[in-house]
Order: sequence, then structure tokens, then C-alpha cells
Amino acid sequence: MTDRPRPLRILGIDTSCDDTGVGIVELVEGRVTVLANRVWSQAVHAQYGGVMPELASREHVERIDQIMGDALHEAGLSVGDIGAVAATSGPGLVGALLVGLMYGKGLAQALNVPFHAAHHLEGHIFAAASEADLRAPFLALVVSGGHTHLFDVPRDGEYVLVGATRDDAAGEAFDKVARLAGLGYPGGPAISEAATRGDPKAVPFKEPLKGQSGFDFSFSGLKTAALLAHRAGATPENLAASFQRAAVQTLVNTTVRAAEATGRGTVVVSGGVAANRALRDAFAATGLHVVFPGKGLNTDNGAMIALAGAAAIQAGRPASALDGGATAYAPLANA
Repeated sequence: MTDRPRPLRILGIDTSCDDTGVGIVELVEGRVTVLANRVWSQAVHAQYGGVMPELASREHVERIDQIMGDALHEAGLSVGDIGAVAATSGPGLVGALLVGLMYGKGLAQALNVPFHAAHHLEGHIFAAASEADLRAPFLALVVSGGHTHLFDVPRDGEYVLVGATRDDAAGEAFDKVARLAGLGYPGGPAISEAATRGDPKAVPFKEPLKGQSGFDFSFSGLKTAALLAHRAGATPENLAASFQRAAVQTLVNTTVRAAEATGRGTVVVSGGVAANRALRDAFAATGLHVVFPGKGLNTDNGAMIALAGAAAIQAGRPASALDGGATAYAPLANA
């Protein structure tokens, strides 16, 4: 009788910004399954229209024990079943990062299991591993409130930055236009919902950086155009629909050109903006093999960090030292 392979349960923690995330994945013979994903989204920042770093850090401290307990309960596990721990070390808000990073190190040390410091953007990319066997080569577009980066991934663990925003991140632009139109915060869901009732051609936004030879993004011009349209009397619904159409167009068109230039047929699209239905529909029409994260894995969460930890383990990367710190600015590209 052949013994069944023993599963490795990896607990991931993300406290890089204003979401306290703890997730658990199971790795068996190269196959990874998400067992739990619990996130506490901090509502305190809505009154400020953006994240207040000190408040975020305090909320993480207050909630992380509860969220870990909830994740273990969802997975049907006890803490002793965890065989490895991963936590985000950067980029992000340093105070917030330190909460999850130190918690994860302490947990790994107490359990005497390996600890893996994870890069936040690599976590976003490997969130798509919940839906597909993610193997290089592929392109990866990370679009969120703090990031808009386009990477070529020629080999596992190798990231080449081929394009990035020159100003605002895509999600940041969604937030600012939503606030301008009085649609609330966070802006992504608010814009998406209002856009269903508006005319996407009502406001004639121009596609940013159209005709460029590279693969960068820019959203400051769209933001200015939205302000002018708002002052000219555009309704919130028409402004939302028109802005969303322009933002989606520049993200998709630039990524398609990059795929053609690099010869990549697979594109991973992740980050909070990847939940946008218009963006998903536009990518579906490109003919590329586009992989999005599973439900609940687009925005910041712990399961994506556990998935990044699983990828590191599968690639044979050594465990991280316990004396490493948090880093606010941490480029992922290594070429």
C-alpha cells in the first residue's frame, strides 16, 4: 500500500495597507488549493477619503488574532497543522507591514516551521495560481490602488518590468474620480456600479499615451479631464461610465501591445482593479489567455501571500531569515 503524500499547509499574512488578511493554502504534489481566506477591511478610512497609516497599523494590531482564528476555523485546522508561514515584507506602509511581518515571524518561530518573507506584488501575481497552474513564461499586469505595473515573467521567479504608471495608479484614479463625482469610497466598486447607468461615450476622454512606443500608463490626464467634465455638468453616471471606458481601454490596449512585442500568449491580471467587470470583458475579447485571481483574491488578502509562499517553496527558494525588516519601497523587477 502506497502512503499518501503529506500535505503542506502554508499560512499567509498581509497587512501592507488597510486590509488585515490571513489565508491558508494546501500544497500536495505540486498542486495548491486555497483552504481559507479571511480579510478584515478597515472602514475607518472612508471618512478621510484615503488610508491613514497610523490608524491602519492600530487596526491591524487589534484584529490580527481574530482574523487568524477565523482562517484556521474556516480551514478546519488547528495552529499545529501549519507547516510554513509567509508574510508580506513590502512594499507598503511600514507601520502596517510590521504588524503582520512580526506576527508571522513569531508564529513561525513558535511552531518551528519555515518562514518566507513575501513581496506584495508577487502575492498579487500568484493569486491567479488559485485558478490555473501558473508557469512561466507569461505577462503579469498588477492594477490596484497603489500599483500599476506590467511585468514580463520569462522564467519562474524572474520579473522584468516592461511598463508602469507615470503618475497615479489605476485604482487611485478610480478613487479620485469617484470622490469628485460624489460616488463614495472605495472608488472602484462605486465607479463600476454607477457606470451601469451611464453612457460610456458621453464624455470624450482621450486614451492616454496613445501612440507611445513603450508600455507605460498614465492616469493624471484622465483625472484632469474628469474634473473639467464634472465642472461642465456631466452627470455622475456618465462621468463614471466614460472614465471607466477610457481607463479600461488604456490598460487593455497597452497590455495587448506588450504581449505582441514579447510573444506571450498568457496574461495574468491581478490587483483590486482586476475585479472590474468591464476590464474582464475587454480582456476576454482580446484572444489572449487571460487568468484572473479567484473570488476574493483580487484585493489585498492573506491567501495570495500563502500562494506566493507555496510558489517559493516549489521553486526551492530557501526560507527567509528572521532578522529581515519591512520595506516601504521594494521593486519586484530583477532585470
